[in-house]
Amino acid sequence: MPAPAAFIPFRNPAFRMLWTATLISNIGGWVQSTGAGWLMTSLSPSPVMVSLVQVASMLPVFLLALPAGALADIMDRRRFLIFTQVWICAAALLLCALTAAGLLGPWGLLAFTFLIGIGAAANFPAFGATTPELVVREDLVQAIVLNAMGFNLSRAIGPALGGIVLGWAGAEVAFALNAACYLYLTGALLLWKRSPEAETTPREGLLDAMGSGVRYVLASPVMRGIIIRATLLFFAGSAVWGLLPILVRFRLGLGPYAFGLMLGAMGAGAVMASFGLPALRSRISRSNIVLLCACGMGLAIIALGLSPHWLPAGLAMLVYGASWLGMTSTLSAASQLAARPWVRARAIGLFQVATFGAMVLGSTLGGVGGALIGVPHTLVVFGLGAILLGILSRRLPLEPAANIPIPARLSEPVPEAPAPEILRSLTEEARLLESVRYAVPTASRDAFLAAMAEVRGVRLRAGAIVWRLYEDLAHPERYIELWAVRSWSDHLREQSRLSEQDHAILAAAAAFQQEGTAPEAERFVQLPI
Repeated sequence: MPAPAAFIPFRNPAFRMLWTATLISNIGGWVQSTGAGWLMTSLSPSPVMVSLVQVASMLPVFLLALPAGALADIMDRRRFLIFTQVWICAAALLLCALTAAGLLGPWGLLAFTFLIGIGAAANFPAFGATTPELVVREDLVQAIVLNAMGFNLSRAIGPALGGIVLGWAGAEVAFALNAACYLYLTGALLLWKRSPEAETTPREGLLDAMGSGVRYVLASPVMRGIIIRATLLFFAGSAVWGLLPILVRFRLGLGPYAFGLMLGAMGAGAVMASFGLPALRSRISRSNIVLLCACGMGLAIIALGLSPHWLPAGLAMLVYGASWLGMTSTLSAASQLAARPWVRARAIGLFQVATFGAMVLGSTLGGVGGALIGVPHTLVVFGLGAILLGILSRRLPLEPAANIPIPARLSEPVPEAPAPEILRSLTEEARLLESVRYAVPTASRDAFLAAMAEVRGVRLRAGAIVWRLYEDLAHPERYIELWAVRSWSDHLREQSRLSEQDHAILAAAAAFQQEGTAPEAERFVQLPI
């Protein structure tokens, strides 16, 4: 009997093993988060301090996701992930010991939450970039959805389990359980036999890798659209995370079991939504899925703020979880599919810098709003904001335009090979200037300039630090394209980073060349004078 479409990626053994281990570690993470949030209501019950627990867990992702993504791209990803799990285990065990000894205050809890968040910040881009290595390409989109489903299944189980552990044994046991769950993931990573990557170009340094990742995202209209849209919607949906403990304890008058069950209801809604997403994707576009989920999330936040009883609040959390899963998994899948493999972890890191930064800001403002105007009114404001931002951002692209066919008449221009005596003297400090000279009929000027706008994006995404196009004042049919890269090594990386679509864009621009001639490509090295 064939597996349901939602579970097809489990036919890949490595994905199945790491998915299960990640599910267990995420359960531990939610037990930890539930314990920390509830413990803070005892240590310092103000809305601002309780919201700061979520801020402390998310702020490291905002600060460190880009360098973590760069490290995951330039280091052995498996070893990098093993190190981050060991870091989380050590921080969780120390937190457990201090809590059990009665030595933990509110600021100490925030500090250890921040330390554990550092490990999570390193995990997110590395695991996101690892998924394409674990499944065949046709399984990738659903594998990303299954990752989101696993995260939200852990959200259904972890908080409920956390509430039970808190009521039965206390926060210190919740923190110890988190350490044990991450230890299990460490074992799975040790068992994963990752195929070694072929080194075709020199490795980038950390700062260079971060810079090329930023330039790639800025030059990619789709990645920009995904990140801007996600930032707006994650901000609008984040007030729930910081205000829910206060809502449950003081407005609904309930205890830790109910708090865990509320978070569990959110996770249950997310799990239910994950089964419906494959069918929904076959009927409407990613953009419309995100719009639909943003509106559903906004309505759920409004209902949560207005709920005087646990039942409508629980139903609101169910809808919120389903909407959050649909929105976040769709945007995450779009970011992973839009990014090239060589920069994927960095692109995901930038996606997470933006989205977690938005959640930090949203949680902080939610806490301030809860203190100033009350939790219910704050949630209503954020819910209305989610609907409005979802509608206003719907035109931002989530998918690339249709592929450009490679012109038959002309291929892209290729420069001459460098002279051996020059090549031997090249250093990493020597900047390269590259150029292509075109001769284009004047009647084709507008179409050529439009094609060159696409070429600009190709050059910048591949590593150019500056790009310019100039027109000859005396001969308006002549143009010269100039771009610079930092070194010969960057030039070699530039060539390896071009996709088939990039080559098609370059060839399409070259096809405007006058009949009987060809564009002339050249390379120059900067002299140290």
